[in-house]
Amino acid sequence: MNADRSNRLTGAEAMVRMLQAYDVSHIFGLCGDTTLPFYDALARLDHDITHLLTRDERHAAYMADGYARVTGKPGICEGPSGGGATYILPGIVEANESSIPVLAITTDVSTAARGRYPLTELDQPALFRPLTKWNAALDSAARLPAMVRAAFRAMTTGTPGAAHLALPFDTQKAPVDEAEIWADARHARFPADRAAPDADAIREAADILVSAKSAVAICGGGPIIAGAIEDVKQLAELLDMPVATTVSGQGVIAETDDLALGVVGSNGGAPSTRAVVDGADVVVFIGCRAGSVTTERWRSPKPGTTIIHIDSDPMVIGANYPNSVAICADAKLALGALVSELESRAALNGQCGRARAKIAWAEKLAAFEPLAASAETPIRPERVVAALARNLDDDAVIVADPGTPCPYFSAYYRWRRSGRNFITNRAHGALGYALAASMGAHTGRPGVKTVAVMGDGSFGFCCGEYETITRYRMPITSIVFSNSTYGWIKAGQDSGFGKRFYNVDFNRTDHAAVASAFGVKSWRVENPDDLDGVLAEALAHDGPTLVDVIAQPLHEAAAPVSEWVA
Repeated sequence: MNADRSNRLTGAEAMVRMLQAYDVSHIFGLCGDTTLPFYDALARLDHDITHLLTRDERHAAYMADGYARVTGKPGICEGPSGGGATYILPGIVEANESSIPVLAITTDVSTAARGRYPLTELDQPALFRPLTKWNAALDSAARLPAMVRAAFRAMTTGTPGAAHLALPFDTQKAPVDEAEIWADARHARFPADRAAPDADAIREAADILVSAKSAVAICGGGPIIAGAIEDVKQLAELLDMPVATTVSGQGVIAETDDLALGVVGSNGGAPSTRAVVDGADVVVFIGCRAGSVTTERWRSPKPGTTIIHIDSDPMVIGANYPNSVAICADAKLALGALVSELESRAALNGQCGRARAKIAWAEKLAAFEPLAASAETPIRPERVVAALARNLDDDAVIVADPGTPCPYFSAYYRWRRSGRNFITNRAHGALGYALAASMGAHTGRPGVKTVAVMGDGSFGFCCGEYETITRYRMPITSIVFSNSTYGWIKAGQDSGFGKRFYNVDFNRTDHAAVASAFGVKSWRVENPDDLDGVLAEALAHDGPTLVDVIAQPLHEAAAPVSEWVA
């Protein structure tokens, strides 16, 4: 660096140094013309950041999402102006609505060129505004460090969410005072600056719970994000209260725990688990929005049930059910206070939680086990779930796309340990999420086996990233349910539209052959008796693998989706 620039950085260099100051170790992204100064700074400067080149920006955002979920650190993705900024959007809105901090840095045309019809010009702040928690254009290089700090502060505090920074080409070249490069270490992880609960609300909740006879907790993803797993367990044991989860909340409690009820709701729930919720006199929502899927379109819990709602977002509480007690606070702090208050009480009612959970599981497994052992072809999805459960270690991470895989794994893959071991995109349910998110999860937690589970519709969205997975030699195993249809939509046409199947079927692809062309070791399985052997070999391989399963389509199956059963 020249002597006259001894205390100066370029905007691009300052961005690298700010990310470094926030302990960023990985960036997922794709190059473009407007990104050249930023990439040059990454190439020249001494830092410990690994940049993973993806094949499109959408998957860069999904990778950052998966990475954030398993590390507790904000995920970082980047892309160029124009098409790059539009392609990155699906992953950003999914992360934001899932309360996962992902920072999208999209480079942009020069500020001086705006309004003069330069190639790839668009109003990036306007584009990202409704899809992010925080969003800004870095038009002033002098303000760049402060704006990066604001982005990390916004992403990690309160209810976490996504942020976006537009980085113009001329800002990347403009000078920044090196003295401005500093970070607030509190915001390098999430959640940060936790909000404590109101003491009166805690006492009111305790009063209700000590008098309850059949309370149930329904946990969303909030307790996992907050690191409140042990606190949920303590509360449940104090009250002998069963714990149900949403799909996003799986991992709040090990599903082999005596008090675990499993997933409730229309996607992965079962009649026996719904019966427990419907029979509750008190329902405690914890880090859960009580949305349409979890509550069977607001029918379960039943109207009139006493509700205690704990959430970090005040707009969530009371949006769908009238609350007897509202506790707007971080889940870990709220549960810790509630446990302390309950422990101070003289006596607590036993609520037969273990018995209620045991009955619900027994009924659900009685329906599942014959299907899991079925020798039918095409192969039943239940058989695939059971085979994976036999072959995977307890610490494995499974990432599922929202079509065929999600209801089956939510309902029947019985998670043997608590923690973030299951990831699926439940906010917007876009196809093509699982492969990229599994790559991010593997990057963040490389010491465990990661499995991406998808339908063949999803495969068509993401197969280009098999080049990426091979280039970085990620030992991820992909499972493809091959049934030549957009199965979720066809099942909806089957159940609600008189079996009028319109424009949902497509030709069968040899997914194993496609993956093999990218360098992925692959198998095709048509006989259910071959599943265990092939899966064991695929999971043991030290590079990327894919198993293409010729599977029963959803509209012919017994999928655990209540609206189809009805």
